[in-house]
Amino acid sequence: MFNTLKVGLLLTALTMLFVLVGRAIGGPSGAIIAFGMALLMNAGSYWFSDKIVLKMYGAQPLTPQQAPALYEMTQRIAERAKLPMPALYIIEDPQPNAFATGRSPSHAAVAVNRGLLNMLSRDEVEGVIAHEIGHIKHRDTLTMTIVATVAGAVMMLAQIGQFAAMFGGMSRDDDDEGMNPLGLLFAIIVAPIAATIIQMAVSRAREFEADATAARLTGSPHGLINALSKLEMAAHQIPSNANPQTAHMFIVNPLAGKGAALLNLFMTHPPMEKRIARLQQLNLNA
Repeated sequence: MFNTLKVGLLLTALTMLFVLVGRAIGGPSGAIIAFGMALLMNAGSYWFSDKIVLKMYGAQPLTPQQAPALYEMTQRIAERAKLPMPALYIIEDPQPNAFATGRSPSHAAVAVNRGLLNMLSRDEVEGVIAHEIGHIKHRDTLTMTIVATVAGAVMMLAQIGQFAAMFGGMSRDDDDEGMNPLGLLFAIIVAPIAATIIQMAVSRAREFEADATAARLTGSPHGLINALSKLEMAAHQIPSNANPQTAHMFIVNPLAGKGAALLNLFMTHPPMEKRIARLQQLNLNA
């Protein structure tokens, strides 16, 4: 419940940040135009984000005949969560990892890397699948799409602010309809950093919730605990071609071995020791 409230507050803060950046660059009319653009971007992300990200990774659909054990496991966990069976996809990536996508439980998909099936035991794979179904159950796939879209819009406006500064925007008078030096500096420097921090904070909150849900769906946290330990180690040892813009979608950061997430504020996922500690302390009888 606390994490849900936290995410709501962060989403509100991100939206307010977006409006402030629009106002800093173009005044009230600029804020309105930018907000309209963000709505269009959100609509596009809502309807097509799953197809875009699956195509980005060359994910191929898995049928029950191709992966009967995985299909049966996913179907069983989905039934426990009282959700429709999500579509299953395979990504030919040697790093063990997985993510969920889709705008709603009835339009959801779970994609697993080939390395996940090759390196993890059945109980560990079950923990990972339950984690991803936890994301679907809490509609995190839609939440993170909205967050990523609005954060991306803030970055886009910051770039517009940079061009405005180069072409004389900094010299305009400070009035209600135009830009001012302090406002433009905020839009160019502070806002993108703040947007990234908010995006990462939302992502971390959703991971804790999905971990707890996975433990409840499987009846034990041990499979997921063992899986997380292996995935964290593999992320530092096995390179992945994952896109930084989608790193927050995976169960562990696929780019951890490339020096990503050096600072806690910019981590896409909570520290692994904290995730495991929370799972170990979880009371499934509560």
